[in-house]
Amino acid sequence: EEKKEEKDKQWYQRRVRGKTQVALPGNEPVKQQVAVGTPDRNTAVDSGKAAPPQQSPPKQQQKQQKKKGGGAKQQPAATPAAPVDVSRLDMRVGFIRTAKLHPDADGLYLEEIDCGEEKPRQVISGLVKHIPIEEMQERPCVLLCNLKPAKMRGIMSHAMVMCASTPEKVEILAPPADSKPGDLVTVEGFPGTPDQQLNPKKKVFEAIQPDFLVSPEGNALYKGVEWRVNGKAITAATMRGCGIK
Repeated sequence: EEKKEEKDKQWYQRRVRGKTQVALPGNEPVKQQVAVGTPDRNTAVDSGKAAPPQQSPPKQQQKQQKKKGGGAKQQPAATPAAPVDVSRLDMRVGFIRTAKLHPDADGLYLEEIDCGEEKPRQVISGLVKHIPIEEMQERPCVLLCNLKPAKMRGIMSHAMVMCASTPEKVEILAPPADSKPGDLVTVEGFPGTPDQQLNPKKKVFEAIQPDFLVSPEGNALYKGVEWRVNGKAITAATMRGCGIK
């Protein structure tokens, strides 16, 4: 009987080789084994337990990791705005070569003015009612040169003649006698650089002009400080205590 029992045992082992074995009479239960060959992808070879599937990190977590890895780009520092004062104005000594009546406007002169550049500038001024045309010829003046060119009754004007002004009377400001076309007008205490061209929408000149004044001595002032060319004052011939336009 022992031989028969041994043969039965061997027969059972051949039947279940590579499969789960079962307990035989008179023997201890055999531990579960896996089939010979490629292991099942969800079954551990040594324990028979299913391995948890690998999971990718949530999208929100990935975004947070990206943010940690690369910070936000730094914005360049803003350029400080230039102060609104007389240093923004490009005022120079000019010399009126010729002046004639505007062909389409009785109250305007059409002038050719040397301001130290390669070519003279064409300038239109509303001075007909205040200054005779004979006095507009071959005379020095002070010119504001960085206004945006503007068309006046169909003709472009490229600068503005600065004058002592009241509603009743106007005089062209006079630079020092020894100055020449192109010499710069300066005001002590305001050392900035003039704009290449004033933006008319920002009304820079309109904000500065109310502080222009002719002193009791006849000198052009900005906030009480004299306009100067090469250290000498700019003057009005006879007008005093009035504005400048």
